[in-house]
Amino acid sequence: MTATWWRVTIAGSPELSDAIAAIVVAVTGNGVEEPASGVVCTTVESERDAAQLKQHLFARYPDLTVGIESVVPVDWSTHWRDGIVSRSFGRLILTPSWIPVTAAPGQVIVTIDPESAFGSGEHGSTRGALALLERHLRPRDLMLDLGSGSGILAIAAVKLGARAAVGIEVIDDDLAIAEANAIRNDAQHGTTFLAGDAGELAPLAGPAEIICSNILRSVNTILMPGILRALAPNGVAIFAGMEEVEADLFRPVLQESQLVVIDEVRDGGWWSVAARQR
Repeated sequence: MTATWWRVTIAGSPELSDAIAAIVVAVTGNGVEEPASGVVCTTVESERDAAQLKQHLFARYPDLTVGIESVVPVDWSTHWRDGIVSRSFGRLILTPSWIPVTAAPGQVIVTIDPESAFGSGEHGSTRGALALLERHLRPRDLMLDLGSGSGILAIAAVKLGARAAVGIEVIDDDLAIAEANAIRNDAQHGTTFLAGDAGELAPLAGPAEIICSNILRSVNTILMPGILRALAPNGVAIFAGMEEVEADLFRPVLQESQLVVIDEVRDGGWWSVAARQR
C-alpha cells in the first residue's frame, strides 16, 4: 500500500462532467465519483500521476479548476471495523475481539466478531433479542435459540446464567462458527448446536423456560406450533427479525397462539417482542 494517495478534484460546467470523467478514467485507469454537479473526483497513487492528469485535462479544457491534495490511504483489511463498537444490554456487554472490555461486578462479556453467520450485534433485530433475553432470562433456565446463526443468543444465555442453551440452525456451515464462538466465550460446556428444522427439533429439546426465534415474521409464524410445544409452563418466547411495520401483522399471531405480550424493543426500525402463555 502506497504511503500517501493524492486526491484530484476537477470542477467545471456540469455538461462537461461525462467528458471529464472519460479523460480521468482513460489517463489513470481509476474510477471517479461526482460529489456535486460539475465536480469530478478521483484518487491516484502519486503526486506525479496527479500532475499528469491535470496536464491532460488542461490540454482539453483550460478553464477547469483542478485541485490536488494528499490524503491518508485506507487499509481496507481493517477499515471494515470502523463503526463497530461495544454495546451494553443491562448486565450483558457485547464486544468485538479487537476492543478490550473489563466487566464491572455483576456484568458478563460476550465476544463476537462479524462473520458469515448472522448475529454480531450490529443488526437491530439481534440487539432487540439480546435486550429482551437479558431482561427475562432467569437463573437456571433452559434456553432454545431458533435460527442460532453465530450462536450469539445461546452464548449470551449461558453467560447470563442459563443452565443450558440449545441452538438450532438450518444452515450446516453456521454450526462450526457457533461452536467456535462458544469456545471463545468459555460457553462450550453449556451450549449445544444442532442442524435441522427448528419446528421439529425444538419440542424434542424442550420444555424450555425461554425460547428465542430471531428469524423472519413468516418463519416465526410457521414455527409457532413447535415453539408452543417446546415452551415450558409460564415460559417466555422472544420473537425478533421483524421490521416495525410488521408488528401489527404479528400481534394477531400471538393472540391466536394464546400468548400475551409482556415486553417490546424497537431498534433501528426492527421490532422484537417477548410474550408469555395466558
